[in-house]
Amino acid sequence: MTPPLLRVEHLSVAFAGRRVVRDVSFQVNPGETLALVGESGSGKSVSALAALRLLPPAAEIPEGRITLDGIDVLGADAAALCHLRGGVAGMVFQEPMTSLNPLHSIGRQVGEAIVLHQPLSGAPLRARILELLRQAGLPRAEERLGAYPHQLSGGQRQRVMIAAALACSPKLLIADEPTTALDVTIQAQILELLAELKQRLGMALLLITHDLQIVRHHADRVVVMKDGEAVEQGPAAEVFAAPRHAYTRMLLATQPRGRPAPVPEDAPVVVEGQGMQVHFPIRRGLLRRTAGYVKAVDGVSLTIREGETVGLVGESGSGKTTLGLALLRLEASRGAILFEGRDLQPLSATALRPLRRRLQIVFQDPYGSLSPRLSAAEIIGEGLEVHEPGLTRPAREAAVARALEEVGLDPATAQRYPHEFSGGQRQRIAIARALVLKPRLVVLDEPTSALDVSVQAQVVELLRALQAKHRLAYLFISHDLRVVRALAHRIIVLKDGRVVEEGEAERLTAAPAQPYTRALMAAAFELRAETGGLRG
Repeated sequence: MTPPLLRVEHLSVAFAGRRVVRDVSFQVNPGETLALVGESGSGKSVSALAALRLLPPAAEIPEGRITLDGIDVLGADAAALCHLRGGVAGMVFQEPMTSLNPLHSIGRQVGEAIVLHQPLSGAPLRARILELLRQAGLPRAEERLGAYPHQLSGGQRQRVMIAAALACSPKLLIADEPTTALDVTIQAQILELLAELKQRLGMALLLITHDLQIVRHHADRVVVMKDGEAVEQGPAAEVFAAPRHAYTRMLLATQPRGRPAPVPEDAPVVVEGQGMQVHFPIRRGLLRRTAGYVKAVDGVSLTIREGETVGLVGESGSGKTTLGLALLRLEASRGAILFEGRDLQPLSATALRPLRRRLQIVFQDPYGSLSPRLSAAEIIGEGLEVHEPGLTRPAREAAVARALEEVGLDPATAQRYPHEFSGGQRQRIAIARALVLKPRLVVLDEPTSALDVSVQAQVVELLRALQAKHRLAYLFISHDLRVVRALAHRIIVLKDGRVVEEGEAERLTAAPAQPYTRALMAAAFELRAETGGLRG
């Protein structure tokens, strides 16, 4: 029998004496796809990083044994490790924007991965870089050699990471959450690319993900991790058909479900956008003259009633977030914005300020939108200091405690800082910060995209409960149509800044009329049909 390409035996990893991976064993066979599954903090990524000895300096020396292509990883010297990293196994990290150097062009970064293992330069090196970028499916690769990461979309950056990982035709590709925060259609494209590369190059794939939809359809075998332990593993079909461990059963049963409470027929309109336009100038030449415009939002109209959720969906660059910011007057726009019947467009910043408390936003990444220097109490109470300066300190602390309780957090944690909370808890703090001001409209910009499926379901339930209690109007921006279907009353589909289709959520998800909407729904709910699978 062919020996395993990667064998991990009784692996344990600790940070400052605290074990985050305990006695984990698994193997990846040539040509197969093994998925490591679990929630944040389960030890998935740490186990994969240990396979290439890429653990951060704070990690203690791992215990156990790791063999990659017959080489003892934990006992390997620097030369052997250099061969293993890239020569035998390539790695695609979760967030390409932070993994790619913002100061170097993508051509240079892919080239660096090549020259570490091959003595190429000049024209042969350039030809190999182009070959890899084309292999990874980057459009107009030759034109983009000099581009920087910020000039590419999320999906394009991920393709650059894949190109660098393939630099030396590795036998194993380790993909750490390769589709997190990508649009459903881009997710399908990346999965299709991995399937094609795996088959064409004969690679094995170690897929690290919390998305069970991907695992269900694209893995040969699965290892389920919880609190640093491998609680269950086996063929994917068997694990999904008859899970043995209670945690696996919980993961499979947990997904956003149910429907929001119906909106009363007489519910008043909270906000209305009429013919909204956001055009960004394109400046060229030495004098930076305007040569044209990017029409990010181009004539969009929408209304949101009290107690109603309008879902805004579409691919990256479709104008979703720009429209949400414009509706709050956080982005300059043209067209009327009627809030509670009053047009916000003519108002100065001073005149608009008293209305700000009733117009709130919850951002995608709570770790990026919460100040690391402020405690949870200070973050939530900051808006009260601005909009209710006469409030006494005890009254403000009581309001913060009520807000924390409403979002399901213990008020005793109010003095902790953001890094002391999990991702789901940080998102609850962001929601509490918005709710403490008693708003009428809340713009939710991808609030669940970076969360585990179980935490997504909890946040959806929380948002529904808060909406029913306070009759909140939500504009819910998301690329995850499964979450949108569970939360929204109506859905608006955007493409290139224009409305492609809109309607009741159940009707639109079940029977979309437009080809673009049908493609989005197919990518979200039928990923297997779109990608053809990743199995060996």
